[in-house]
Amino acid sequence: VQLQASGGGLVQAGDSLRLSCAASGRTVSNNGMGWFRQAPGKEREFVAGIDWNGGRPHYGDSVKGRFTISREKAKNTMALTMNSLKPEDTADYYCAASRFAVGSSEPRNYAYWGQGTLVTVSS
Repeated sequence: VQLQASGGGLVQAGDSLRLSCAASGRTVSNNGMGWFRQAPGKEREFVAGIDWNGGRPHYGDSVKGRFTISREKAKNTMALTMNSLKPEDTADYYCAASRFAVGSSEPRNYAYWGQGTLVTVSS
């Protein structure tokens, strides 16, 4: 499975941005999926996860109420809609496909990772 994340860019605080993740090689329709981020000098942080059927979207505390995860199984894609962006949201964002049918906040549960897409939020 290859995952391709896209949609990052430079925005101002308060703006919105939508990240996309496209899977190829084989379907991930039976896999949970998730988004993680890593800022310079910081550890990788869980952002959002979603189950194989699009159910149980769940979020890291720092993004709850601002970010929304979604997926289109038929298109083998996933998205992260980010609203009310803050400078502290600046990071490389990674999409991942789980080993299991459920999304998870634990990186070790993910078997496939895309390359990062950089989001920079200016104040």
